[in-house]
Amino acid sequence: MAIIFLGSTDLLSSRNTSRFIGPLLRWFKPDVSAETIAFAQTIVRKTGHVAEYGVLAVLVWHAARTPQDARWSWRAAWLALAIVVVYAATDEVHQSFVATRLGSVWDVFLDTIGGAIGLFLLWCWGKWRRAW
Repeated sequence: MAIIFLGSTDLLSSRNTSRFIGPLLRWFKPDVSAETIAFAQTIVRKTGHVAEYGVLAVLVWHAARTPQDARWSWRAAWLALAIVVVYAATDEVHQSFVATRLGSVWDVFLDTIGGAIGLFLLWCWGKWRRAW
């Protein structure tokens, strides 16, 4: 959660991440357009939302299980998803107070989808390993 909070500051604003994405794309393709760079930056940033909240959901799921929950726990899954939603909303409120960031309901939705994907992949992994 601290990493997500840190990422919500100016440190990972689009202005700062463009310093890495643009030059990297230009290294691969020197004649890349500004529109393509902007699109790639959006994709990278939104994929980051999905990934970080997917990881958060899996970690919260593991923390929420009781010692008796050796198998899949729907209670822990719903609790993890609820925590993801609440943390995503508070993160966007935090971003609305950072001058170079904007709070967005769309990002809360994207973060929630990321949490659900993380839990779904965990469930699939457990089914594949026959752990639950």
